[in-house]
Amino acid sequence: MNEAIDPLLMHLKVQGPLRTQQVAEVLAVSRQAAAQRLARLSREALVEERLERVGRGRPARRWALTAKADAQFPDTHAQVTVELIDAVREEFGQPGLDRLVSRRAQTTAHSYEMAMAQAAGLEARLDKLCALRTAEGYMATWRRESDGSYALIEHHCPICAAARACKGFCIRELALFQALLAPAKVKRSEHILAGARRCAYRITP
Repeated sequence: MNEAIDPLLMHLKVQGPLRTQQVAEVLAVSRQAAAQRLARLSREALVEERLERVGRGRPARRWALTAKADAQFPDTHAQVTVELIDAVREEFGQPGLDRLVSRRAQTTAHSYEMAMAQAAGLEARLDKLCALRTAEGYMATWRRESDGSYALIEHHCPICAAARACKGFCIRELALFQALLAPAKVKRSEHILAGARRCAYRITP
């Protein structure tokens, strides 16, 4: 992850849009100081105010990342990867591309399984899986829900451009998690490519 990324942008990336008072609490500064910080980031086109309705009543004003800010988070070799995907598809057709994506998925699955071999129990495996994914740039976390299920959240996708060019990456990712966390059931609940700000999975033991 880029060390130069503003910590506030990092927090908005993980937590989602926040009100000015919430930003002040995160930064441990006054509301006025937070407003000045947000105004500077707004002038740099890194944050923008959005109206969000939560329940009844007037919509709340919240600060969110712009597309320019999102671009500061790594998308691993995006342009080169997309060009290679297009070239493989043209040269070998969609079946050839599917075989390459499948081979990459098999290699990744083997690597992950080796790394997680000593992790006993679902929570231990979630810990290790999130560490592996975070090391690759996915900013992965997990939490236990009140109903006994778990949420696995990837706050960033470092291969987003490639995933848009080839849906097979996302299909294999879901299959990977299902295999690694079995016999727990894994279902995708949020998807960046469907317009969500992150990818999330519901895991039922």
